[in-house]
Amino acid sequence: MDTFALVVTIGVALFFTYTNGFHDSANAIATSVSTRALTPKAALAMAAVMNLAGAFMGSGVAKTVSEGLIQTPVGSKGMGILFAALVGAIVWNLITWYFGLPSSSSHALFGGMVGAALAGGTTVYWHGVLEKIVIPMFVSPVVGMLAGYLVMTAIMWIFRKANPHKAKRGFRIAQTVSAAGMALGHGLQDAQKTMGIVVMALVIADVEDYGDPIPVWVKIACAVMLSLGTYAGGWRIMRTLGRKIIELDPPQGFAAETTGASIMFTTAFLFKAPISTTHVITSAIMGVGATKRVNAVRWGSRRTSSWGGSSRCRPPRWWLRRRSGS
Repeated sequence: MDTFALVVTIGVALFFTYTNGFHDSANAIATSVSTRALTPKAALAMAAVMNLAGAFMGSGVAKTVSEGLIQTPVGSKGMGILFAALVGAIVWNLITWYFGLPSSSSHALFGGMVGAALAGGTTVYWHGVLEKIVIPMFVSPVVGMLAGYLVMTAIMWIFRKANPHKAKRGFRIAQTVSAAGMALGHGLQDAQKTMGIVVMALVIADVEDYGDPIPVWVKIACAVMLSLGTYAGGWRIMRTLGRKIIELDPPQGFAAETTGASIMFTTAFLFKAPISTTHVITSAIMGVGATKRVNAVRWGSRRTSSWGGSSRCRPPRWWLRRRSGS
């Protein structure tokens, strides 16, 4: 196997991880920044560190990506299939980042893998694609929205008699923890997806055998690139998640982040399913926002060009004293 082709493919995979980091950094920190629980720089630094840590927490998602979606292709054609899949995913990441669309980097990669495999005559494991990709793609946003709604409803009931100013200050501190959990889950999910691609490239090049554990250097490289990309920031998408869909207060940001992190950990450890962190946090934000009233959520939102919000998005009655004194 041509060593140059292997090096190029791994390099492109790591670049995809970098674009994944700055494309999806909004997932972990947009709500914390928009509620002023964290400053942008502090939020990005925290997210980068937690992404790095999350990448070392498991390997189930990487195994699904490397062995459960398509048959490992062979020879130079096999490396070309991986290269085409990665380039397609990178192009989509850059386009959606430019327009501020919180799309899924994960599904861009999986779609690229399946499309390149079909074009290259490689077997697609449709059962695995259906079970691990398609079903979670539809189920996870629904679960995220319902869970976000229920978590926020529970918070509103538990703190119904609390002083609004004290409660908001407390949740602003709590958001530091929930944002860290969200970033940890992002590292657990998204770094492993690239690990799976790199492992597949190593198997094609006969450097590794099928079923071997992930080399430590692969984990480190993918984790570092994801962290670097995260620290670079994705401000366009952050505006969409943090303001355009719904204006969030600290309790709502905490509820959305807690919901998203819980779903990502559950799917990674129990089901080994590579879900979209973007879909999960976006749907959780919608579910949380719907507790104000359903039309408070801008359901048709796709992008934004400013941080400005809307006066129509008011908090619940018990939360009406907005921002003053907080």
